[in-house]
Amino acid sequence: MKPSHPPLRGLYAVTPDEPDTDKLLTAVNAVLAGGCRLVQYRHKTADALLRRQQAQAVNDLCRTHGAALIINDDIRLAREIGAAGAHLGRGDANPEEARKILGDVAIIGISCYQDFSRAENFARAYCAEDIRQQAYVAFGAAYPSLSKPDAPLASTEIFRRASRLALPVCAIGGITLENAAPLMRMGVMMLAVIHDIFSRPAAAITARVEAYQKLFEESPHVS
Repeated sequence: MKPSHPPLRGLYAVTPDEPDTDKLLTAVNAVLAGGCRLVQYRHKTADALLRRQQAQAVNDLCRTHGAALIINDDIRLAREIGAAGAHLGRGDANPEEARKILGDVAIIGISCYQDFSRAENFARAYCAEDIRQQAYVAFGAAYPSLSKPDAPLASTEIFRRASRLALPVCAIGGITLENAAPLMRMGVMMLAVIHDIFSRPAAAITARVEAYQKLFEESPHVS
């Protein structure tokens, strides 16, 4: 089973709650111009119509750049627009349902917070070599987060343990270019970033993304 999406490795740009679709697309285009090929559409405050419109527009943009769009929380929206996959939190649909709805080649990611057993159980279902690149596990907050200021921090030990699982490990929460390297040395394959990218003017986003990409290219700890 050959995945049709980019490898689950590198910068994973997560969109902010941006009501202005044109502004959102300008920022996402700048992210893609910097070389990022993994994007998550996340908008916690939008109504269903705006989410559908924005997700479709972002997905179209990602496709022109050969990037994968993953939808936060909403597997049916992911299916409707033909996104690459979905990211699921603890209160969302279960991974088995997501796989059934989205198909075998879709990317399914789950938030594990500080719960290693959640990641371990998920990994058992997706440890076969032919489907490893269709799933990932995410832990956080890696650092104090502006998006979720009350989120407990994930320990360094949980990242080290997770790196021994069969699936790519994603870190999220408070990540910046300056504090990313220690996570990568612990085996983190994907860095989910919101504020350190999208808080910048569009003209500065591309350079910031390029710097993240270079970090991965130069790292001997992530392959």
